[in-house]
Amino acid sequence: MEGKEEDVRVGANKFPERQPIGTSAQSTDKDYKEPPPAPLFEPGELSSWSFWRAGIAEFIATFLFLYITVLTVMGVKRAPNMCASVGIQGIAWAFGGMIFALVYCTAGISGGHINPAVTFGLFLARKLSLTRALYYIIMQCLGAICGAGVVKGFQPTPYQTFGGGANTVAPGYTKGSGLGAEIIGTFVLVYTVFSATDAKRSARDSHVPILAPLPIGFAVFLVHLATIPITGTGINPARSLGAAIIYNKDHSWDDHWIFWVGPFIGAALAALYHQIVIRAIPFKSKS
Repeated sequence: MEGKEEDVRVGANKFPERQPIGTSAQSTDKDYKEPPPAPLFEPGELSSWSFWRAGIAEFIATFLFLYITVLTVMGVKRAPNMCASVGIQGIAWAFGGMIFALVYCTAGISGGHINPAVTFGLFLARKLSLTRALYYIIMQCLGAICGAGVVKGFQPTPYQTFGGGANTVAPGYTKGSGLGAEIIGTFVLVYTVFSATDAKRSARDSHVPILAPLPIGFAVFLVHLATIPITGTGINPARSLGAAIIYNKDHSWDDHWIFWVGPFIGAALAALYHQIVIRAIPFKSKS
């Protein structure tokens, strides 16, 4: 019995579960490298082809994202009833599935953001420079506008008749409800992005064959299931802007601020939570 108790004490010391308050939840012997914080301005990026091709990749990815997803929404709207179409579940799968595919395709080039809120959250966490963040957001918005524009080009009359995939707060919900849904939905997405791409997690769970785009796409799918009835689910300012510009009806602009303010607040909260609570980065020892 004494031997067993000794084993328990050794095991408890070898694999501590608790950390003192204000310390990092990691050992001092790292088996991974923490990437250095990105500078606020990096003028050298502007002369690099990798910088420009990353923006092009974000443009094309957001273009394809809007094309597939808005076309799916139009297909559901045109159907005589939900049973004759893929329904809300199909729309959610289109959004989540496209994010999974596009993040997988572009992660090695641009990081696979495809969303200004994701870019903003990663910028706050010092994962990319302000120069790159602004460039990405511009290219994402342009790609979204072009993607929605192509859908309208295919079916101009149905596009205008059935709402063009534009985000609005649904009847019966307040602006506050819509804003809250966007904040929490974006928090879920950006928190998942941070967790799935965390350097420490990749090293610790190297024996687990995790594919980062999969949880990100699945998070988008789940958030859409929850909030399509409330706001149509934005959680992506570029997606909301592209559809609103091409649809261009007064009611699509009435609550448009919600689809920028909500995602940016959600992204900021997710970045703060991950950096301070999950990683405890401000409290790490400098020695």
